[in-house]
Amino acid sequence: MKILLVEDDRKISAFVQKGLKELGFNITACEDGDEGYYVATTQSFDAVILDIMLPGRDGLSILRNLREQKNTVPVILLTARSALNERLEGLNLGADDYLCKPFFIEELAARLHAVSRRASGNTLNLLQCGELVVDLISREIKIGKQGIELTAREFSLLELLLRSPDRVYTRTQILEHVWGYDFDPQTNVVDVYIRRLRNKTKEFPGAPVIETVRGVGYRLKEPGQ
Repeated sequence: MKILLVEDDRKISAFVQKGLKELGFNITACEDGDEGYYVATTQSFDAVILDIMLPGRDGLSILRNLREQKNTVPVILLTARSALNERLEGLNLGADDYLCKPFFIEELAARLHAVSRRASGNTLNLLQCGELVVDLISREIKIGKQGIELTAREFSLLELLLRSPDRVYTRTQILEHVWGYDFDPQTNVVDVYIRRLRNKTKEFPGAPVIETVRGVGYRLKEPGQ
């Protein structure tokens, strides 16, 4: 998932970035409200983590303006434990969830998956194509009854392809969603990880196929198509 984090406390920001990246999320971070609002309105994200107390625009004004512009990106507010009025105002303005400081990264990750599923209309934790089933909460991957092990980056790549089977993703789109904008677009890292995924799944007859669309990119197809 591609996430925007708007948090001015550098310790909290570093903690969140490190923890979510280890879980396979792609994070873009901003330290003030003006920058955060600009990035939120000029780039596409699967969810936004938004601190309420920010220099420049505060979190609630960012949320208000996003919703006024009909921007429905899921938003999770970070609030002080005592800030009940701010939490209520945020929910009334269209926030999807909130989390009180301090918090555990695992809880934040679970809430990110939950708001993303609600936004897509999917209330399940599972993504499936053919015999391949991925549990987004437990991060368990099975093809039929056989479990397979993936690295965090391999998991993120597989999740991206699974969310839109048959959709062709260019190498640049995959880089942006899985590795981030700061990655060299000339790198062959996408091809390397596609090859790794194929090697880990190809021996299973019910596994979906990662198809190369020559000159464009890659897509996931049901087995036998």
